[in-house]
Amino acid sequence: MNARTHFAARQNGAALVVGLIMLVIITLLAISGMNTATVELVMAGNEQFRQRAFQAASTGLEHAIGDLPNVPQSGPVTVPETTVQGSTTDKYTTTTQYMGDDLNIPGFSSGKFVGLHYEIVSTGTSARNSRSVQTQGAFIIQNAGNTGTFSSINP
Repeated sequence: MNARTHFAARQNGAALVVGLIMLVIITLLAISGMNTATVELVMAGNEQFRQRAFQAASTGLEHAIGDLPNVPQSGPVTVPETTVQGSTTDKYTTTTQYMGDDLNIPGFSSGKFVGLHYEIVSTGTSARNSRSVQTQGAFIIQNAGNTGTFSSINP
């Protein structure tokens, strides 16, 4: 048996072992990549639902601002859970509270106008328990009349 044959006999199967090790490594990398992609997909979905909850809360604020003339000065007005138009999962709830008045509004004749302060809290929800809470202040200027007194803006 010459040296060349002896060297070749020692190398039998080495390529197979190296090939199997490389296959295992590539398989582990592929599985890791799939898991990472799945997690990133869930994260992107969560961000989308968070944005939808934010938009639902903004929709609630807009509706509450439009309803300010109907808010009594005696207590808060809570709008129960309302579904956002065009959606089945996005909802909002608002609470509007009269906070007080200001008789001396800068830039207006003293005693002729009154400023009515309101606070609106809107909570928007969407799928996967996403939630957004927004608070908005509102200020309505109303004619106080010539007497310096004012009444509610409610009819």
